[in-house]
Amino acid sequence: MRRHNEKLRVLIVDDHEVVHWGLRALLSSQEWVERCLVASNGEEALELADRYEPHVALVDLFLGTASGAELCRELRTRSEMTNVLLFSGSGRMSAAAARAAGASGFVSKGLGARDVMAAIRVIGLGGEVFGEAPPRTQEQLTEREREVLALVATGATNREIADQLHLSHHTVKDYTRNVFRKLEVRNRAEAVQRAQRLGLLA
Repeated sequence: MRRHNEKLRVLIVDDHEVVHWGLRALLSSQEWVERCLVASNGEEALELADRYEPHVALVDLFLGTASGAELCRELRTRSEMTNVLLFSGSGRMSAAAARAAGASGFVSKGLGARDVMAAIRVIGLGGEVFGEAPPRTQEQLTEREREVLALVATGATNREIADQLHLSHHTVKDYTRNVFRKLEVRNRAEAVQRAQRLGLLA
């Protein structure tokens, strides 16, 4: 699992120039993106993956007559550190089928730009995103809330967290409550499980 503040190398694989231009412009403006690479086909994608070892590859499910799912398998074989997010404007893919291809997620091109950016970051940090509404908790959790969450994951009590972070017990309770609300969970165990899936824990 990568750290939440780690800068990511992103590879976009799509056979439409407009998609390249739009996503590259959006990603280049994100402070968490180290480098944004683009490829129009599988051959270019594999060459770039070999050279730059991207943390995450956003791969169109349909690359002309080629299969994005097959490219996903090749990318995972060639570059183990590259997590793949499949996306499509016309087709759908079940979580089971995406996982079978080696992907860590699947989203629709119909999502808003913020949702797509959030999904790319979650996948790049080692999480998973399946469905129409990828989480945006990466942007929503504050630095202090992430610190509290990390200590919750170690099994520390609120009083122990308060001692370690030099906060009052009541302040820690407030932070914990905020984390639960933002992660949409009911208890500490669910918070840790969801945070692990989203790549929020180093």
